[in-house]
Amino acid sequence: MKTGEALDRSHASRISLPRWAAVIVALVVWLVMIPLVHGLLPWALSLMAPRLGWGGARPGIGNLPGLLLVGSAAACLVWVLVVGLGQTPKRVALEWNAPSLLTHGPYAFTRNPMYVAELGLWLGWALFYRSLVVLAGFGVLWAVVSAVVLPREERALEARFGESYVRYKSAVPRWLGRVPH
Repeated sequence: MKTGEALDRSHASRISLPRWAAVIVALVVWLVMIPLVHGLLPWALSLMAPRLGWGGARPGIGNLPGLLLVGSAAACLVWVLVVGLGQTPKRVALEWNAPSLLTHGPYAFTRNPMYVAELGLWLGWALFYRSLVVLAGFGVLWAVVSAVVLPREERALEARFGESYVRYKSAVPRWLGRVPH
């Protein structure tokens, strides 16, 4: 059996969903799971220690800039969702790695716009609550994503997309900005 045939058979045996069902699953994840993990969890952690700058149950004026970062990060997540849904094929294989290489929209500024946005949420909440516990949560998330998640994902993307991903990787930074050519 040729390698291509083996790949075709392994992909054929995987579970897939029609586009409409994949969109519903994505919306549940984006509208339930992301707010729970990146909104409710920082709030709960902020209750574990004093919130600096707060008067009673209200934030001080110095805490409010954190909400600008939270809003920007949330807008970036919406942009990622819109771009991702726009690329959704008629059938979506349920697999861990990306089915296509996205290089436009937020992916033109960072190879990992979702992680940038999630980290932005955590940093924004840390600033809003002025909470060292939430800031520590941001640090843990950044360390895990940087040291564990991204290296695995980058190896998988390079294996799947080859030279296309290598070119993209050399042109677009892992975090933010544009690499000068």
